[in-house]
Amino acid sequence: MDIQEYFARISYNSSHKDADLQTLTDIFQHHIQAIPFENLSMHCGETIELDLQSTYNKIVRKKRGGWCLESNHLLFWALQQLGYDICILGGNTYEPAEGAYTAEMNHILLKVVIKGDPYIVDAGFGGAYQAWQPLMLVSGKDQPQVPGIFRFMEDNGTWFFEKVKRKHYIPEQSVPFADTPQRGNIRKIYTFTLKPRHIEDFQEVNTYLQVSTDHVLRKKSLCSLQTTEGFYSLVGWTFTEMKYNYMDGMDVVQITTLTDEEVEKTLKDKLNIVLENKLVPVNVRGLPPNLVDTFQF
Repeated sequence: MDIQEYFARISYNSSHKDADLQTLTDIFQHHIQAIPFENLSMHCGETIELDLQSTYNKIVRKKRGGWCLESNHLLFWALQQLGYDICILGGNTYEPAEGAYTAEMNHILLKVVIKGDPYIVDAGFGGAYQAWQPLMLVSGKDQPQVPGIFRFMEDNGTWFFEKVKRKHYIPEQSVPFADTPQRGNIRKIYTFTLKPRHIEDFQEVNTYLQVSTDHVLRKKSLCSLQTTEGFYSLVGWTFTEMKYNYMDGMDVVQITTLTDEEVEKTLKDKLNIVLENKLVPVNVRGLPPNLVDTFQF
């Protein structure tokens, strides 16, 4: 594995001699705009392995994406190579349909300490709840970014990550489809503690997520990529383009239903993915068709 090859994969060619916040932010933004959040392997008959070499080969050399267990593991390796004080943390994602956090730890996030200050770095969430910059690990502080306002809340050693909801506008509709983003109008994302974790701690959930027929990741083929203006997503045959702050503080959403042939072309042209094996798109009815509330892992 070669850090320069990773930099080429994310199109990063700036200085990285200092393990500071600016360098961290630059690398992070290049990462999320080059490496899609996706679960397409399980819908192509492929097995997702968690060892670092397999993840590196898949994302860097084959130019694929991955879900949080892969993307954040690769980012962990890269930042560790650059000398950052970094560790893996484990989170429990919020399931809107259940109105609760998962019982099992199913999300990887990273804690980076710079000059004594801790930051949370998470490149593996996807969609509208993907932060674009490292977040200061401080309780109760609103942290505005282009995608919206993020916030951590701490309670007796457990941290809660949330985002203030945004107003969305679909050109084909006469009214927005989300509530006005008032302070109390939040979207829960996940909980976590500061206990350091290892990739081996996620092996069991990695297997479970691939075989559980009841899980959303089996019921939907997902792919999301952050752009300079918002993000692209493909869920089954539904392609969504989000542009942040398009007008009057609203995000504009354009949704297109694709044919099977258009799915493959969209993956290549918009999401920069060329698959080795045949994708079988999946989007089980009764679940959200877009990325406003879909990506959580």
